[in-house]
Amino acid sequence: MSSKLFQIFFLFLFSVILFQLEAGVADSNSRIRCIVEEREALLEFKQSLVDESGVLSSWGREDEKRDCCQWRGVRCSNYTGNIIVLNLQVPEDSPNRTLNKGTISPALLKLHHLRKLDLSYNDFSGSPIPEFIGSFSKLRYLSLCAAVFAGPIPPQIGNLTRLKYLDLKENELFSVGSVEWLSHLSFLRYLGMSSNNLSKSNGWAQVITKLPSLQTFDLTECNLPPVIPSSLLHLNHSSSLEAIFISHNNLTGSSIYPWLFNISSNLIDLDLSFNLLEGSIPDAFEQMVSLRSLSLSWNEFDNGIPKFFGNMCRIDMFDFNSNKLKGQFSEYIQNLSCGCAKNSIEELYLARNQIVGSMPDLSRFSSLVALDLSQNRLNGTITKSIGQLFNLLHLNLRENSLEGVISEAFFSNLSNLYLLQLGGNSLTLDFSHDWVPPFQLNSIGLSSCKMGPHFPKWLRTQSGISILDISNAGISDTVPDWFWDISSGLRQLNISHNQIKGKLPQLSLGFDSYGGPGIDVSSNHFEGPIPPLPSHAYFLNLAKNKFSGSISFLCSFSGHNLVYLDLSSNLLSGNLPDCWMQLDSLAILILANNNFSGKVPDSMSFLYNIETLSLYDNKLTGELPSFLKNFSRLRHMDFGRNELSGEIPTWIGASLPNLVIISLQSNKFHGSIPSQLCHLAHIQILDLSLNSLSGTIPKCFKNFTAMAQERSSNPTIAFSYNSSSLVYPYTNYSYYANAILTWKGSEYEYKTTLGLVKSLDLSSNQFSGAFPEEITDLVGLIALNLSRNNLTGHISPKIGQLKSLDFLDLSRNKFFGEIPSSLSQLNRLGVMDLSYNNLSGKIPSGTQLQSFNASVYAGNRELCGLPLPNMCPGEEPAQGPVITRGTEDASIAEEEDQIITLGFYVSMIVGFIAAFWVVCGTLMLNSSWRYAYFSFLTSIKDWFYVKAAVNIAKLKRRLRN
Repeated sequence: MSSKLFQIFFLFLFSVILFQLEAGVADSNSRIRCIVEEREALLEFKQSLVDESGVLSSWGREDEKRDCCQWRGVRCSNYTGNIIVLNLQVPEDSPNRTLNKGTISPALLKLHHLRKLDLSYNDFSGSPIPEFIGSFSKLRYLSLCAAVFAGPIPPQIGNLTRLKYLDLKENELFSVGSVEWLSHLSFLRYLGMSSNNLSKSNGWAQVITKLPSLQTFDLTECNLPPVIPSSLLHLNHSSSLEAIFISHNNLTGSSIYPWLFNISSNLIDLDLSFNLLEGSIPDAFEQMVSLRSLSLSWNEFDNGIPKFFGNMCRIDMFDFNSNKLKGQFSEYIQNLSCGCAKNSIEELYLARNQIVGSMPDLSRFSSLVALDLSQNRLNGTITKSIGQLFNLLHLNLRENSLEGVISEAFFSNLSNLYLLQLGGNSLTLDFSHDWVPPFQLNSIGLSSCKMGPHFPKWLRTQSGISILDISNAGISDTVPDWFWDISSGLRQLNISHNQIKGKLPQLSLGFDSYGGPGIDVSSNHFEGPIPPLPSHAYFLNLAKNKFSGSISFLCSFSGHNLVYLDLSSNLLSGNLPDCWMQLDSLAILILANNNFSGKVPDSMSFLYNIETLSLYDNKLTGELPSFLKNFSRLRHMDFGRNELSGEIPTWIGASLPNLVIISLQSNKFHGSIPSQLCHLAHIQILDLSLNSLSGTIPKCFKNFTAMAQERSSNPTIAFSYNSSSLVYPYTNYSYYANAILTWKGSEYEYKTTLGLVKSLDLSSNQFSGAFPEEITDLVGLIALNLSRNNLTGHISPKIGQLKSLDFLDLSRNKFFGEIPSSLSQLNRLGVMDLSYNNLSGKIPSGTQLQSFNASVYAGNRELCGLPLPNMCPGEEPAQGPVITRGTEDASIAEEEDQIITLGFYVSMIVGFIAAFWVVCGTLMLNSSWRYAYFSFLTSIKDWFYVKAAVNIAKLKRRLRN
């Protein structure tokens, strides 16, 4: 017993002595300064960098800066003073993500005791990772994530045998060959290689299995080889792996599954999204009972969700996002919860599938925190069992086919609800006028949910709204004053496509001050001048209202945040402001359908990032500004319906190669079409109509590659643009282009189907010369309009190659000769006009050309054949022999015919009346005769019925035989 006490006393005494020693060392550490050689190495490293933001300002030789252990990003050993940590990582949410540029100086090799090196999110300008990185023998942690490195991955990294953490994600690195060097890192726990190119690394899977300590590896978007060798299936795999991320690759189920199911039984996170997995989901997933997160998004599964997932009760997050699953969602949910004493699922994410059926009973999922079933094919009503999910924070059911009425009782138990997305369904929200919800929402998406006609008063109780979308909600009211009071915290506001009226208040002081808000009040009845708006906004859409006055409010913008601006279809007027230099982030600028006048201001030359520029239907004058040639990203340019003049500049084709849509229609342009325009390989819509252009149509139009492709893969024309807003930094958004096209005699606005339209409109100009035969190579054309010019010659017989044509107008030219027979082969042709030319001969036969109205061929005097009334020679109907009579005989015969005709009609009428009363009068007066007459008629009817039935039966028997 005494021995036991002695041991305890000894341990206590040893602990006290150790504590005193550590305290002494720590006290002496305050007097330890960094080693001079290492300090000089860091200063030499600093010289190889460009420190634009001054974050390395604490590094220097001044007396107050001599202790490098106090420099930013540097940490020294408490015992020796050697530098052991160099961390210059730039936080992802930092306003200045790139703080340092340059290269890595080999002077760092003097840091012999370095254990952690983190240079993430800096900018090394595409330089290769230096090979000497492999000389830091004591390194435990190496992160070069998103540091703009490029070139091959140096295999010398394999010399860092003590490495536990390696992160090379989001660079432009590639593997020259084998990644066998990874197998030397036996202590490695985390491996991050995503967004690099490992397409030639066939042994990646084998190397992963040789790392006994590996817990997490991320090979997302590495262009991995699709097939894993079958020789790996019998290896002894690691049991340490907990998280695998290999999404956005080309992996196929036939090779990945056997390797995956042998690799570990302790997986918690597994991401296989965005691959080429297909067929049914393998049953082997049932054995992964430790999974908390499973993502199989964007694959090609087609046999539905298997029943065995109901036994995987330990899953906390389940994600089949964006597959092509076609299973019944209701059946899946029921099976998922069966066999579990208590279902532990907390996040259920099944968005962007093809799941069909009605919503199931969810009452068993008491632990559910997030439910996302958005963008599927769910129908019927929303299950009331959602109201029993007391812990629910996130509810997203948007873009399904749900319908019905939702009352306030549905939300009575959802006091924790934070996100509510029900938009894109056919729902009606039936809330009492004075309803006070039990929750405080941050994100509200109720687009297309009917809640009008009055403004929903319950929104007044929500004090923390960040995102609000109540577009197309049937509201026809004025905006109450209290609504603008809640805008101070908003980041996104969408009240578009209602019938809201009144004036906008001054919003420049509202909305969240952090980052740039997005505001959409389009398609309403707002009127009056546009008030000051938040100068830090990134998205502004005020289109299709009744705003008037100038747009001088834009000159108050100074944050360089605005990416999207749409003020089209209002009553705005005056000159365009000359302050666009502070709006240099604009990617989308739409000012169409207003009354702006004057010239395009020179300050617009600062819009280097512009992709869509639409000034359609204004009163702008002058020539096309030459600074437009610097807008290399421009894809949609519309200056139609203005008063611009001059020649079409050659730089459009030479300097704007990405143009997809160009419209200069209804202006005063003159001269010929420059041949440089033919360089626009991506052009799909070219409209130069209603100008004073002359000369011949260039033969090189056949170089319009996009028009020469028969089919378009996308019905829309979408432009992606980047937002530097701090709300969603470095996020790509999409803008769907729209265009006003003269189609079938009327103007239409195209948006959702614009990508399917390939149109060439040169009408109402002064072009001369022959029919441009080269245009017939543009087999993807949907519309071709060459009308109202001075074109002459024959219509090319090759016009039959344009099999996609729906609209063809060659009217009011000087074409002559016959209509080519190949024109009758265009079976998609819905509108055609060949009127007022000098065409001749017979209209080619065929149902296509004969189906048009005769006005299509009007003004061609020598045309004949259907549908025209004049027959072609040799097609006149045959006539009988002509009998010649004398004048006297003819007059006698005519008189006799008149007498006979009159007597015939008189006697016929008298005879009919007499016969009617003889028969009908007798039947009316004599009842026995009447009964006998109708019995006779009945027997005749029965006889015909029996005869017909017998004959039909005989015919059927013959057909069977």
